[in-house]
Amino acid sequence: MDKYKVIIGMEVHVELKTASKMFCGCKNEPFNAPEPNTYTCPVCLGLPGALPVANKKAIEWTIKLGLALGCKINMFSKFDRKHYFYPDLAKGYQISQYDLPFCYDGKVDTSLGPVGIRRIHLEEDTGKLIHDTVDGKKVSLIDFNRSGVPLVEIVTEPSIFSSAQAKEYAKKLRQIIRYLDISDADMEKGGMRLEANISLKKFKIQSSKLKIDEGSENSTDELPGYKVELKNINSFRYLERGIEYEIKRQMEILEDGRTPVQETRGYNAEKNITYSQRTKEDAADYRYFPDPDLPPIRMDDAFLTTVKSSSPIGLEELFTAWKERYGLKGEVVELLFETSTEANWLEGLFSLVKKEGVEVDNLVNRLVNKKLKAVLFEGEAKKIVDEYKKQTTVDDVTDDKLKSIVEQVLKANQKAVADYRAGKTNVANFLVGMVMREAKKKIEFGRVVKMITSNISNT
Repeated sequence: MDKYKVIIGMEVHVELKTASKMFCGCKNEPFNAPEPNTYTCPVCLGLPGALPVANKKAIEWTIKLGLALGCKINMFSKFDRKHYFYPDLAKGYQISQYDLPFCYDGKVDTSLGPVGIRRIHLEEDTGKLIHDTVDGKKVSLIDFNRSGVPLVEIVTEPSIFSSAQAKEYAKKLRQIIRYLDISDADMEKGGMRLEANISLKKFKIQSSKLKIDEGSENSTDELPGYKVELKNINSFRYLERGIEYEIKRQMEILEDGRTPVQETRGYNAEKNITYSQRTKEDAADYRYFPDPDLPPIRMDDAFLTTVKSSSPIGLEELFTAWKERYGLKGEVVELLFETSTEANWLEGLFSLVKKEGVEVDNLVNRLVNKKLKAVLFEGEAKKIVDEYKKQTTVDDVTDDKLKSIVEQVLKANQKAVADYRAGKTNVANFLVGMVMREAKKKIEFGRVVKMITSNISNT
């Protein structure tokens, strides 16, 4: 890999969970329909003469996502027809967006560097092909319940440079989408699909410095003359493994003096290989033009203000506020919730806990690792606090007595102590349980944790 630079751009498709479909009034429930082709009408079946009407809520949610990713908003936008033939596309074209997407020019920060967002556009999903055997014959069946479901596509710049960064970006994007509560982003069901465009750029040695070999000395921003798309990945782990395989495959081709074919490839998780599906199309192949059945969309400042006011505080701002107010770590507390509604509920819980004089971080650790997490968001926050206090009743065990019990438990569980020192901090919960068992009394959880960590640090 010293000879090559990995260049990756990603396209992520996310189904919005609006009540109705993108361009008709059919129910948007592709995963829970009682039977195939239940939620359909002339519009989503592509019948002649059927006229589409855009879903306003889907547009609002697309812009809400764009704002969360720091995008600029096109105040004038439109829908286009993207032409291609496939059995699950009844009309012979997909209503999408081309040159005027709703959102553009944003970014998502990762620990390996920022990932630029080129555009976020809104389109309709296709039907679903089901390959089966009927009466002893292999057939392909089509379920149009998914046809016309609002589908947001998030397209990055080619600013991802490793499989690890691609995986982190995808996970963070899913977290933001779920937090906004605009999609469940269920990857197993196809509610969120990942695609990666991968190519390698060769370096050359010149004056003891590495330069990218793409013609001129100032060509480091130019892209290779090909790209390979990994299509429809439904797992973060598969995304990472698929990219790693593709990097190795392309490197072998380049080392042989050839150029990889520009194509679309699938990923076989069982064999951990990618396989060719079809040669990759260019934009011109889709013959885009404005959809004549849908008028252009003009937005004003009042509309944008309404969308902004309905958007929750950003995740990073939320974690910063919780750290300042309650001393909480974002990477721990984020394990408790997904949506902004749940975050608001937790804010009420944390505020109550602080008023009750309980250490908020101790409660959070308990919620993350114990059964209390199962009752979150159900009923009153006061019940959570009362239950927690019952389980952490302070007894009459003196500090000296507690210290003696802790030392005894740590001596008897050297492997757990070694694991804790190696960074496996969750093992502290096991040690706390052993101390409680030895003491035969309920002792305040945070008090035991502090005694354990202090003892380990000083020995």
